[in-house]
Amino acid sequence: MREAAVTLALLAASSCAPAPLIDRAPTSEAALPGGAEWSAIVPAGWNGILLLHSRGYSASAGSPEPAPRQYQEKLLAQGYALAASNYGAGGWALAEAVPAQEATIAAFAKRYGKPKEVIAYGFSMGGLVTTALAEKPTPSIDGAISFCGSIGGSIGMMNMGLDGAFTFKTLLAPTSAIELVGVADDRANGALVQAAVQDAKASAAGRARLVLAATLGGIPAWVPAMAGESPGDRQDREVDALIKAFPMGIFLPRSEQEQRTGIGYSWNEGIDYSALLARSGREDFVRSVYRSAGLDLAQDLEKLAQAPRIHPEQGAVDYMTKNYVPTAVPRIPMLAVQNLGDFVTSPSLQESYAERATPGMFKSLYLPQAGHCTFSADQMLDAISIVERRMRRGAWPKEIGKDVDLKPPPMPRGSNNPP
Repeated sequence: MREAAVTLALLAASSCAPAPLIDRAPTSEAALPGGAEWSAIVPAGWNGILLLHSRGYSASAGSPEPAPRQYQEKLLAQGYALAASNYGAGGWALAEAVPAQEATIAAFAKRYGKPKEVIAYGFSMGGLVTTALAEKPTPSIDGAISFCGSIGGSIGMMNMGLDGAFTFKTLLAPTSAIELVGVADDRANGALVQAAVQDAKASAAGRARLVLAATLGGIPAWVPAMAGESPGDRQDREVDALIKAFPMGIFLPRSEQEQRTGIGYSWNEGIDYSALLARSGREDFVRSVYRSAGLDLAQDLEKLAQAPRIHPEQGAVDYMTKNYVPTAVPRIPMLAVQNLGDFVTSPSLQESYAERATPGMFKSLYLPQAGHCTFSADQMLDAISIVERRMRRGAWPKEIGKDVDLKPPPMPRGSNNPP
């Protein structure tokens, strides 16, 4: 991975005069199909553009936020109207989210007038909701932005997490009650994982095996460059980052999804973990950590090869495919923005989408920063400005034409894994 500075130039927002607000309190209705609630805020100097917010994963539906609170003031000051629904359901609510968001656009138009343009955006799972809206045969939106999105799709993301979890339990916690699938309680299972990680990281051998599991699970080993740093010091920081991110980045919430789908939407039947490691782009790194620990990597990979596998169930796979595995064919201009150090939704998921996406309709950007969905309000405004220019001019701005020459390594598993 090349180290390069990545910035989103503020292309247009600075030219917009602040707009006074009609009301600081959002309007709300509870009359969408399926019982979902929606809310909106419209500034007095509305510029005609509606920003449709799709929230990320949440255990409950909650109250609809027309935009994340940390962004509302700046978005309204530029004249954008804001709207969102709560999907009418919590959990992996893709089946409810897409129609609820489309209904929100219709309800907004009925109450405030038809927007000149609608730009949909979302964070994490909301990025996948936004992708689904962009891929509709007849989209109700004009532009889309996926921030830190689960854009590789439900199956690819959860299979990749399973690869890391399977490696972890096989090599480090074979007698533990940790559940890989059929998870009864995510919190209780997570506590078992956290305890096992604490035990493992106390030894060089445990740390090396955690690195292998994290790599096969798609967690990026990105850390910011430090002046005068030796290769060994950097490797130590990368190892620390992987271990810190491991529990949350690998053991993704499963119990609610399994209630919807049945057990079997994630599997590793027929998976060659030696081949996956080679495809990860991080094999040399893993081998170096293993050598430092005095471990035989080939021996551990053989142990994984001999371990009993988890099989798919067609009904569960079909549900998750529908809700949602992207087609990589957005019908309207779509921008995806991701941190290189995102340990929850791996940047490799976005890269997988970019490799298959419709030329000219999709643009992918990576930021040299860490964390899940840690974007500033200015970065968000920059992204909106980029999409607006693409919508109006029919081509992506030249300022981002080279994609900033910075991409994540390949992810171990593809995003669309048929059984």
